[in-house]
Amino acid sequence: MSVPTDLPIDIDELRKLFLFERLTDEQLTKLAGSGAVRSFERDQDILRQGEPAECFAVLIEGEVQMVQETVSAGTVAMPRVSQPGVYGGATAAYLGDRAPDTYQHTLRATAPSRVFMLPAKKFAHIVTEWFPMAMHLLDGIWSGGRMQREVIDRRQRLTALGTITAGLTHELNNPAAAAVRAVGELRSLIRTSRVELARLAEDGIPPERLRALIEMQENCTEAVGKLPSRSPLEISDAEDELAEALEAMGVDDAWDLAPALVQAGFGCGHLAKVCAKVGEEHAPAALRWLSEAVEISQMLGEVTEATERITSLIRSAKQYSQMDRAPFQICDVHELLDSTIAIFRGKIPPGVTVVTDYDRTLPSIPAYGGELNQVWTNLIHNAIDAMGEEGTLTVRTAHDEDEAIIEIGDTGPGVPDAIKDRIFEPFFTTKTVGQGTGLGLDISYRIVAGRHGGEIKVRSVPGETWFEVRLPLREAAAAGPAPVPTP
Repeated sequence: MSVPTDLPIDIDELRKLFLFERLTDEQLTKLAGSGAVRSFERDQDILRQGEPAECFAVLIEGEVQMVQETVSAGTVAMPRVSQPGVYGGATAAYLGDRAPDTYQHTLRATAPSRVFMLPAKKFAHIVTEWFPMAMHLLDGIWSGGRMQREVIDRRQRLTALGTITAGLTHELNNPAAAAVRAVGELRSLIRTSRVELARLAEDGIPPERLRALIEMQENCTEAVGKLPSRSPLEISDAEDELAEALEAMGVDDAWDLAPALVQAGFGCGHLAKVCAKVGEEHAPAALRWLSEAVEISQMLGEVTEATERITSLIRSAKQYSQMDRAPFQICDVHELLDSTIAIFRGKIPPGVTVVTDYDRTLPSIPAYGGELNQVWTNLIHNAIDAMGEEGTLTVRTAHDEDEAIIEIGDTGPGVPDAIKDRIFEPFFTTKTVGQGTGLGLDISYRIVAGRHGGEIKVRSVPGETWFEVRLPLREAAAAGPAPVPTP
């Protein structure tokens, strides 16, 4: 491959480039004398990422491509461009000491090309001297824009955190309230159970019969929740039948005892067994004690279920936030999606059905788990907002040879064709003032494309909208911001 040779350039050729078309002949002459033209062969690097930022490069003819090497996403390549006047290299040299010291991207010729190379220092001097007001405006836009983006990014994260926290609080409140209620009932039942057991002892029940009763109680509590399912009508009929049989035996509160005993599988045939094991004189007290023991078992089951639900929600919150994990690691996409959906449960209207269709052969991927959860949050939140009070939210996964595919769909009104090309733009939103920042999809795009080297796109018709996220399956390690194409 030949070494590029510096050649002079005519001012008429510079004038044809849209960057310089408004310059005077005097300015064009000075510009031409400050730089030179270099020719590059196909696949030859014009500038290399990481090397000292010494030149501002402007395409005269040919075709170039901007490429950025990231640690997590590998090589991220922008579309090829052939428009004369596109530029790259030391584009921020006018910032002086605050400009990057090295090239932030590689500029590669994808066809034989001629490029005007202007030394960075001369480019900075020309911008400062010829366009002082523009230089200050560019400086303000660069620094102020970055600061504004950081502030709004933080606000967007806080807004998402507030939404998720509200949903998590709502979800935690239900099992916590159930556990408190069950514990309150347990205190009363245990107190009553002790009284019944003491009454049996006062009535002189023999030790061997008391032991037989305790064995029956163990069998009853184990049967709770394991019996074949019955319809509400069948259960009601069984309770009525058992209550009548208990009344016939002279058991007080027969209609209160029957439901718990039926839950343990008791029927009229079991009453004779109780009488045989504890004696007819002790049967009423024994049956009351058995009923209370079954209710205690049911209450303990409710407490266990409630606490397991709380544990599951906390586990989902930890998975969502990735607070106990390294920022970048191998992640199970399905775990990330499930944790986000679990955190969102309290925000999903009753009329919205959630459907998951997972490809369980999808392997784990190298990713920033916490950031991907932010992507799922933004997409699910938008889908719920689009549907309103009813619809179907679908989350499905698949994969091909080298990419994981995650799709989030809704049955809302769809994205109008007129704005499909703009939905990933910063600050663009269709929501009313105060309802959205217009950064949710922009942040999602930057996380998917910039941080993971993936792709996010939308397809939509009325009644069916899908956001498709593609993420590389290959391993990587960290990343910088997504490269921004030059005009």
